[in-house]
Amino acid sequence: MENIFDGLNAEQIDAVTSTEGYVRVIAGAGSGKTRALSHRFAYLVNEIGILPGNILCVTFTNKSANEMRQRIHNLTGDNDVGYINTFHGFCVSILQEDSYAIQYPKSFLVLDNSDINSMLKIIYEERGLTLRSMTFSRARDMIEIRKNLKEPEYYKDMITMSLDALKSKYDSAESPSDIIFYGYLYQEKKCFGLDYNDLINFSLYIFEKNEEIKLKWQKRLEYIMIDEFQDIDRPQYKLMEVLSGYHKNLFIVGDPDQTIYTWRGADIRYLLDFDKTHDGVKTVMMMKNYRSSPQIVDAANSLIDKNRDRIKKALIPTLPKSEPVLCRHAKNSEDEAAWISAKIKELKERGISFGDITVMYRAHYVTRIIEDAFLKEKIPYTIYSGVQFFDRAEIKDALSYLRMAVFKDDLSFMRIANVPKRNLGQRRMAFLKEAAERENCSLYEALLKNEDNEIFKGTKAQSFISLIEFYSQNSGGYKVSELLSAIMNDSGYEMMLRTLGSQEKLDNLAELKQSIYEYETTCGEESDAEHYLSHIALFTNSDADTAGSDKVKLMTVHSAKGLEFPYVFLCAMNEGVFPSGKVRTFKGMEEERRLAFVAVTRAEKALYITESEGRNFDGSPRYPSRFILDVDDGLICHEGLRESLITEAREKIDSANRFLIPDGEGDMLSVSQRVFHKIFGEGVIIDVNLESRSYAVKFDEIETLRSISFRAKLEKI
Repeated sequence: MENIFDGLNAEQIDAVTSTEGYVRVIAGAGSGKTRALSHRFAYLVNEIGILPGNILCVTFTNKSANEMRQRIHNLTGDNDVGYINTFHGFCVSILQEDSYAIQYPKSFLVLDNSDINSMLKIIYEERGLTLRSMTFSRARDMIEIRKNLKEPEYYKDMITMSLDALKSKYDSAESPSDIIFYGYLYQEKKCFGLDYNDLINFSLYIFEKNEEIKLKWQKRLEYIMIDEFQDIDRPQYKLMEVLSGYHKNLFIVGDPDQTIYTWRGADIRYLLDFDKTHDGVKTVMMMKNYRSSPQIVDAANSLIDKNRDRIKKALIPTLPKSEPVLCRHAKNSEDEAAWISAKIKELKERGISFGDITVMYRAHYVTRIIEDAFLKEKIPYTIYSGVQFFDRAEIKDALSYLRMAVFKDDLSFMRIANVPKRNLGQRRMAFLKEAAERENCSLYEALLKNEDNEIFKGTKAQSFISLIEFYSQNSGGYKVSELLSAIMNDSGYEMMLRTLGSQEKLDNLAELKQSIYEYETTCGEESDAEHYLSHIALFTNSDADTAGSDKVKLMTVHSAKGLEFPYVFLCAMNEGVFPSGKVRTFKGMEEERRLAFVAVTRAEKALYITESEGRNFDGSPRYPSRFILDVDDGLICHEGLRESLITEAREKIDSANRFLIPDGEGDMLSVSQRVFHKIFGEGVIIDVNLESRSYAVKFDEIETLRSISFRAKLEKI
């Protein structure tokens, strides 16, 4: 077993040995908070003699919980490591032990999105709803909003109502949102299923209604520790307050500068105001950074200092100096990707493994050009928490449509014949396979020969044939980019994605079209569809696995939270990308800056920031991100950035800031949000105009759009 105090600094030892009462640890990035938490657990067990089963340690992810268990086992030598879990995982423990209090079996079902979608499908079919009524994605969001905000006591219906009474409430519902919501509650109760919201709410309900059970858990949990406290939401906060209400030994660890989940309900005030809402709070500041070079730490401090809503603090570097933070300005995205590739090859020549290098970005869609460059330069890579660009479902679908127009091959046919839905399901596909084998032809030819067969009545087989035949015969009259755009539109594929609310997939399709346009520019006369498909096949078939695990990692900044990497490239650092162009409020912009801070502090030895000129999807010119300009002079070494462009960027940023909604004016409503207007009734937001500070709204009872000022009282539905 390790010595509990080995390797701990004075602040960490203070945190470890502060066992009684309310303790708040403000732990900066790379300050060893996981080490402090695990050593504090071991201190309670080994030095004070607390039983592990009387300690609750809440972590943010299951992965971090597993890591914590292993660390504590190494320190205590005890296989019993108490309750080390996420909030939701711990609530499963509560409900498995005490579900009898709400007449639920111990073997209740924990629901994921796939289960929820299956339930929604049943509801839609029973009540004649379509995706035009509400997409599954919107339905899931609506259910979560109603559970958390509009009807926070919904769970009382699930618990106290009989199944018949709940079904009656579902049957009598009239509006689509009520039908979906009460139908979902009925389906949940019917199969004894609980989603993530239910796990915490049901636990809180048991504690509220059963003093004996509440007291049992309160007495059992003598010491409670909560990691990543900056990301806690309201139900989690309430649960924490209940559980710690008896012994009042609550130890929280967090960094307000790393709050990046407010869109999921996290509230930074719980951490910032902890000393105001609890008596006798002791605050320990852990600011020594053991992860990053002094140059990276200085840049991170300078960046986050521009936020207003924070505890004023600065990380203290402890490592020797390394190379300066470098920001490379490129003329276009291809030049940016080429520079990243060249720099990675240079690092490789210096003896640095590909596995020590990570490329981070704000959103997955920016990876396409990076992947192109890596494939050309034979740089092995893997996408963390995502799939390679050309392996994404929507990209494969689009290329399959293109292939059908050129090759009409079976693989493409099987992939897209029923996408969007054309009633060409398993039974009819089985018929076509038998016909193709019997007549020794392709599946598409079998469909052509049998389109008048009784089996295809009521399907859209003939419209599919017309689509493919038209573009097959006329593909030579289109540029490849035009052909793809036309077939995506006429097939209904893009409309399907819009109906489903799949903005990321639409962004990826736009990126594919852009890549084809660039291919056409490069290849000139050879740029026909057949040549392009052969060209792209070489890319998708490139052997990216030859280097084994020695691969460059590509990931979003959100995916990188809690991780660290020796060499980091932070790419596409442009206004409208990072920060996101969807930010509408000052609070939202501060969160984007915190996200940038998280990105910077992932780097250990070297940080390379890249951005480029060019144009965004909406045609607007690209400018360097404000987060680059936030870092004080001398802390970043700029390469290729003109002073005139910096001036233009600052003017653009100042102009954009004027349209940010000040704190206290409420959150912006978003596109696709259903709303209620006191005169016009219900409708849906089609567009948000920052220049005129208004929403374009299509009201259900009005034929044309109305422009409604931000000042108007539009209520979310």
